[in-house]
Amino acid sequence: MIDIIGNTVTLRFLAEPSDVNFGGKVHGGAVMKWIDQAGYACAANWSGQYCVTVYVGGIRFFKPISIGDMVEINATVIYTGNTSMHIAINVQAGNPRNKERIKTTHCVMVFAAVDDNGKTVPVPKWTPESKEGLELENYAKKLMALRQNIEDEMKPYM
Repeated sequence: MIDIIGNTVTLRFLAEPSDVNFGGKVHGGAVMKWIDQAGYACAANWSGQYCVTVYVGGIRFFKPISIGDMVEINATVIYTGNTSMHIAINVQAGNPRNKERIKTTHCVMVFAAVDDNGKTVPVPKWTPESKEGLELENYAKKLMALRQNIEDEMKPYM
């Protein structure tokens, strides 16, 4: 199931046996695939364009997801540049027989909107409308600065 509200897309589904790893939990690669799908859906919905993944960073796995858990992935636009969108992704999961969901994974992705020729195109500006929105935008800006510092440090090795 997909819900779209403003700058957020939510995917909900059950974790299936085909998602299992050798430890009996959902494979991290399956979670990363879901994250990419939710991020793309959010970016494409926001921009109205085809979007490509530019960056995935700081992916953090807090808790495992069990087969049969109800998985909820929230993808939210938290910052827009001229052609790019920063999307915060939060994954929660829990037993479908109750409403409790536990945060299992978090990351931030950057997508660029592109035209049919693969050239970047402008995206609508996202403007925070709440204190939480402003905090998320500031979080995205801090992450951009950290990424720039890492890129600067890595230049001699690239």
